[in-house]
Amino acid sequence: GDVSLGVSLDEPPEGWALANPQDAKGAMAALLSGGGAALLGAEAAQAAWLADMPAGDAVKLSCDMTPQSDLGPHHLQFAPKRVTIGVGCARDCPPQELADLVRTALNEAGVCDAAVHSINTISLKADEPAILELARQLNAPLRLFSAEALEAETPRLATPSDVVFAEVGCHGVSEGAALAQLGSEGKLWMQKRKTAHATVALGLADRPLSDLRGAARGRLSVVGIGPGQAAWRTPEVSRLIADAQELVGYGLYIDLLGPLAAGKERSDFPLGGEEARCRYALEQAGLGKNVALVCSGDAGIYAMGALVFELLDRPADQMGVSDAARRVDVVCSPGVSALQGAAARAGAPLGHDFCTISLSDLLTPRADILRRLQAAAEGDFVIAFYNPVSKTRRTLLSEARDILLQHRPADTPVMLASSLGRPEEHIRYRRLEDLQVDEVDMLTVVLIGSSNSRLAQLGEGPRMFTPRGYARKIDGDLAPMKEGNGR
Repeated sequence: GDVSLGVSLDEPPEGWALANPQDAKGAMAALLSGGGAALLGAEAAQAAWLADMPAGDAVKLSCDMTPQSDLGPHHLQFAPKRVTIGVGCARDCPPQELADLVRTALNEAGVCDAAVHSINTISLKADEPAILELARQLNAPLRLFSAEALEAETPRLATPSDVVFAEVGCHGVSEGAALAQLGSEGKLWMQKRKTAHATVALGLADRPLSDLRGAARGRLSVVGIGPGQAAWRTPEVSRLIADAQELVGYGLYIDLLGPLAAGKERSDFPLGGEEARCRYALEQAGLGKNVALVCSGDAGIYAMGALVFELLDRPADQMGVSDAARRVDVVCSPGVSALQGAAARAGAPLGHDFCTISLSDLLTPRADILRRLQAAAEGDFVIAFYNPVSKTRRTLLSEARDILLQHRPADTPVMLASSLGRPEEHIRYRRLEDLQVDEVDMLTVVLIGSSNSRLAQLGEGPRMFTPRGYARKIDGDLAPMKEGNGR
């Protein structure tokens, strides 16, 4: 279509929307077979990009905001995005109540969904479930305006309210929001309609709108990029980072993104600045930005994920975050953890029950760490040690080794994996009794086998694995055959 007719029917220009995109392929096939198009509708004169279509009756192209009843492969509707929807509602308004109110208003105005340019409301409602669901149903962007911006629209309101002003700081939310999106390019089309918990108003632009005023709802993507190499980074994480306006994290982790981080605003934080890092990311998202908080491994495993939610849960008077930050959309996306990366390099040491223990006593009391070590040793878990040592913390790893030696053999296999997924990756194996603190650093994951774990020479090198018990199951299944009876 682009080559033969100079137009792509499924991708109208900014300010227009195709009401039935699923039928564009059939319509284009009809046109390419030699048929022509009939340009119809009240807005046809503004659809300049369709002006050179060959004339005919094979396909109807309606350029109108009015709902059409006979859409299909031989009838496409292009709607100009001229309608702005302003909404307001009480906290926890039933989503269906708001949706029904808006649907009634659109039906009364004779407007199809494709003509809706945006859903608009006050910033206080950035996280209101009913409004978020409405935007999803209408496939329209949600835009947010401060109370001050809405109050500036008061002279144009049809139903200003002192009650609303006392509540939120402006004389009208739904009418004000619909007008704020229009600016000087339109008028209030349908004044406020209301139900018990919701209000709606419609604005009408003088021409199709291609720009968006106001702010988007802020988003914070808490992402884990894996141990380091791009091949271990999930496609979802890569997409969230690519979509982000700003990257926040420890500088090394952002550097590991390579070209994916190029040209993006970035805010680097040092090790030890974890709370400041998370607080900054939340507050930036609270400004309406799309922010990615970059963590190594998996963001929910000994990383920033838990701290983000702790700050959101903490009261404002106890060093919590702002109300705007609390209303952002927080998305968590998994990454390959150091534990998983190490296990994959080893073979299958996590084939049976396992646990992870951080040996850092900066945030966890030393007594708690020792208690967990004792329990894991007695439970015969495969154990992954995170944060095994630092420059000043050297004794807990040796204490852990001694505790484990009381409950499992001296030749229990141990894997030391340093700088996983990076060019300087270094893998080595030890016996538990030979584990030395001096060959471990903060970039090393220590995997301690259980009493059943094995280190075998297979193929090109050693492989560490922990049997789950299939051999016993097979022996049990074969027992009747071993007993005879001709089986």
